[in-house]
Amino acid sequence: MNLSNLSNLSVGLSTYLLVGAMLFCLGLYGVFAKKNIVAILMSIELMLNAVNINFVAFNRFIWNQKIDIHYVLTGHVAALFVIVVAAAEVAVGLALVIAIYRNRQSTNVDEFNWLKW
Repeated sequence: MNLSNLSNLSVGLSTYLLVGAMLFCLGLYGVFAKKNIVAILMSIELMLNAVNINFVAFNRFIWNQKIDIHYVLTGHVAALFVIVVAAAEVAVGLALVIAIYRNRQSTNVDEFNWLKW
């Protein structure tokens, strides 16, 4: 294998979008397949991180042609906002999980039937 040609390779936008899509699909699978609330919250976090990868990738490859500072930092600010919202979601979600576990002694989604008639 000739390693001298590897220095000419570059990672493009499609590579980042593929990684983001794979992470999003793994998170979506986790949301639909898992029965535990904590695992579902972790899958949602994985999906949000996939969105962050896409924001930063689009910022780097598409919006970076502008010189204005608003265009240069748009994707990063959006990703930072998603991280802040995800942290709040985790705090509220884990508080709800603890409250549900204290009342029901379970975190299995299939056992939550108190809203049924």
